[in-house]
Amino acid sequence: MAQPPNTTQVIPNSPARGRKGAVSFIRSDVIFAFGIITIILFMLVPVPPIMLDAGLAISITFSVLILMTVLFIQAPLEFSTFPTVLLVSTSLRLGLNVASTRLILEYGHTGRSAAGGIIEAFGTFIIGGSYVIGAIVFSILVIVNFVVITKGSGRIAEVAARFTLDAMPGKQMAIDSDLSAGMITEDEAKDRRKKLESESTFYGAMDGAAKFVRGDAIAGLLIVFVNIIGGIVIGTVMQDMTLAEAASNYTILTIGDGLVSQIPALVVSVSAGLLVSKAGVEGSAEHELFIQISRYPNALAMSAGLMLTLGLVPAMPFMPFAVLSGITGTMAFFSYQRNMELEEAARAAEVKPKPGEPGGPPIIEEPIAKALAMDTIRLELGYGLLPLVQGEGGNKLTDQIKGLRRQLAEDMGYVLPAVRIQDNLQLAANAYAVNIKEIEAGRGEVRPNMLLCMNPAGGAINLPGENTVEPTFGLPAMWIQEQYREEAHFKGYTVVDAPTVVTTHITELIKDNMPDLLNYAETQKLLNELPQDYQKLVADVIPGQITVGGLQRILQNLLSERVSIRDLPAILEGVSEAAGYTKSLARITEHVRRRLSRQICDTNSDMSGVLVLVTLSPEWEQAFIESLVGEGEDKQLAMAPTRLQDFITAVRDKYNELAAQSISPVLLTSPMVRPYVRSVVERFRPQTVVMSQSEVHPKAKIKTMGHV
Repeated sequence: MAQPPNTTQVIPNSPARGRKGAVSFIRSDVIFAFGIITIILFMLVPVPPIMLDAGLAISITFSVLILMTVLFIQAPLEFSTFPTVLLVSTSLRLGLNVASTRLILEYGHTGRSAAGGIIEAFGTFIIGGSYVIGAIVFSILVIVNFVVITKGSGRIAEVAARFTLDAMPGKQMAIDSDLSAGMITEDEAKDRRKKLESESTFYGAMDGAAKFVRGDAIAGLLIVFVNIIGGIVIGTVMQDMTLAEAASNYTILTIGDGLVSQIPALVVSVSAGLLVSKAGVEGSAEHELFIQISRYPNALAMSAGLMLTLGLVPAMPFMPFAVLSGITGTMAFFSYQRNMELEEAARAAEVKPKPGEPGGPPIIEEPIAKALAMDTIRLELGYGLLPLVQGEGGNKLTDQIKGLRRQLAEDMGYVLPAVRIQDNLQLAANAYAVNIKEIEAGRGEVRPNMLLCMNPAGGAINLPGENTVEPTFGLPAMWIQEQYREEAHFKGYTVVDAPTVVTTHITELIKDNMPDLLNYAETQKLLNELPQDYQKLVADVIPGQITVGGLQRILQNLLSERVSIRDLPAILEGVSEAAGYTKSLARITEHVRRRLSRQICDTNSDMSGVLVLVTLSPEWEQAFIESLVGEGEDKQLAMAPTRLQDFITAVRDKYNELAAQSISPVLLTSPMVRPYVRSVVERFRPQTVVMSQSEVHPKAKIKTMGHV
């Protein structure tokens, strides 16, 4: 929208601020702070009657504004600042009470206008100048406010806060379950968690805020008692008034002051009760009230008949009951008509022709693009495994998958897409299948209410149970009952539950297929999410030195050997260095691996921080070099099949020998032949890490276990 002419815009901390610009610095927070200070000053500094009238008018207006806001909001959280508003309004009333008390006690002998026009109006016009009537009216207001409304709304707020806090873990688990199943996005989950947190904070604050109003009612009673006793003493002893004159003057002023305070307090208490009792109801109060009452026209019709009957009773006034009976009967008639229309519409919808039938709507074909969409990762469960995701236990499958996504992000530097979980009736009851890009990558069977027991030493398991094979690594295992858990731990066996078995299998399948999961869009997303400090590096490397597709291929090469890409800035720096002398993605990958030597050595070190190695003998090094054909970047391995089989046998024998000693070393080669050795080894021992000599960090602790 265009700005009006002669509008001055002021930039903060600008030296060229004028007088007009200074006005824009009077902000709402300054005004709010000034208002709180003014409330405190009401309690400390004497104020003139005209200022007291202004404060009382603000208090009454503020309370009415609160009530109207509560009536028209759609949900309680739309007025989440209500506890703060309640504190401010209560403080304002108490400050005005203190200021009016000072005026009543100091100038009450001069007449009923001593404390301003508003208190005089309440003390004379509203209660008719009779302090007895005023005292009774005031007492009734205090009883209604303190005993009925405030106590009831406080109880509702207390119960709502308790139930909300008790329900938080279940609601959070539901959000996590929907997120893990891919039903909602990360942003939607954040919004739902934020709303849940706001709801619990709101009801907790409302539970405490209800004490403000109760304290205000008690303070009002004490102030009235002090004003009456003190006023009579001051009037008779210091102002030479008769007891009757002093009682009349000071009591009427005090009761008027009490009514001025209690009426806004009553309005705010009603507002608090309406707000906390609105929990679970969407829409404005009057809208939902009328809708819910109009659902039952029979109740309205019977109420109309009862009121008409009461009007016909002798000595009962006929007109009030007759009018109310007519209004209620009219509402019953229109409610009945509305319900009939809704029922007819529902019946019409039931018999409505289906798409493609005569008279029915045309068949709308789904977009072809929807048929092309595929789930990146999908876990299919047999019907017997549904309790793994639907139960209320603390070790649900959905919770473990959520933890898996976080762990893979920390270990591999890649945010895994959401895992979609669905049932598949074609699977056996206890079977599951993991599909990656709509292709089955693995499957297995678990027992939902049993534990999988494995012997780390590879021997037999001496427990009653069902022999099986662990689905991830194919190790001998046994399904045992929960009651044998402690005995299995005592014997040194490894014991895991069914969700952990499934999660472990998913983890290994994802790591094996992670290069296929890292697509162009995910690569671009990784670049975009780098901190601002590294965006200049990204701009220098891409697309000047390498394309996003080329970087994607390099990252896939690293992930295929389970090298983490979390340190993406170091990878980009390595790409920038290598792109100056080669365009081969394989050679750039090897250079990046050298830049990540510290990380690679740390990842493959044992518990004591030692990198255990098996070196490639000079004879095999020379054999691989002599088998390379081609020039420059087009070199390929062309080793004779018999020679290649001899190499495979040598590697297998050496690693089987070390595996018997529970040692899993790294195969160390020269930089020139490392990619070719890896391409051979990964076909029969994909879990074996192949490193070049240039990838061993200078500070790494190494231990050689022989050579191949």
